[in-house]
Amino acid sequence: MKLNTNNNVYIIAYSCVMVVIVAFLLAFVSSTLKPRQDVNVALDKKKQILAALNIRDLSDQESEAKYAEVVLKDEAFNLNSADYKAGNYKIYECQVNGEKKYVVPVYGMGLWGAIWGYVAVNEDGNTIYGAYFNHDSETAGLGAEIKDSKAWQDKFIGKKIYGADGNPALKVVKSSELKNPENEVDGITGATLTSNGVSDMLQDGFKKYKTLLNHE
Repeated sequence: MKLNTNNNVYIIAYSCVMVVIVAFLLAFVSSTLKPRQDVNVALDKKKQILAALNIRDLSDQESEAKYAEVVLKDEAFNLNSADYKAGNYKIYECQVNGEKKYVVPVYGMGLWGAIWGYVAVNEDGNTIYGAYFNHDSETAGLGAEIKDSKAWQDKFIGKKIYGADGNPALKVVKSSELKNPENEVDGITGATLTSNGVSDMLQDGFKKYKTLLNHE
């Protein structure tokens, strides 16, 4: 008996079989590629931490070697609170040119999505040594400059994180609103909301790191 390929039962059965086959293939490819993807994600994170330490433009192999050299404690100084146990707030203890540095990860929201960064702090726990910021979907040429503009990231070097009262004083503000050069960084022109997001991210992040940086 000839199979009726125009029959609704046949069409539904055929579709179900194809969906199962495609789903299996996608799952297989994903599981096969995952180890390599995990390696790439870990390497990218190391490069971002190195960038905060003003170490950039290295090859993958050079980055791995340099990270192993300068990062003394990977994700050190965990506290006992729920946030620290969850891995949300950690500090990387590093040594660059014989000097101790601490790299602090920070997380926030920009105009269109998540933003994050790594801020390197001198041993005094208050002076910024370097910074690197990244984003998911900020506007090219505007908010995306938090990642693309090294010149803007370099503006954070030498800034003080905490004020005399021990609270975070580091802010990103409009150039017309700059009042305290020691703690304030000029925002990105045309990207006010993204700049505000970076400012809020730093304020919130360093408030949580007060204990670890000995400002509480």
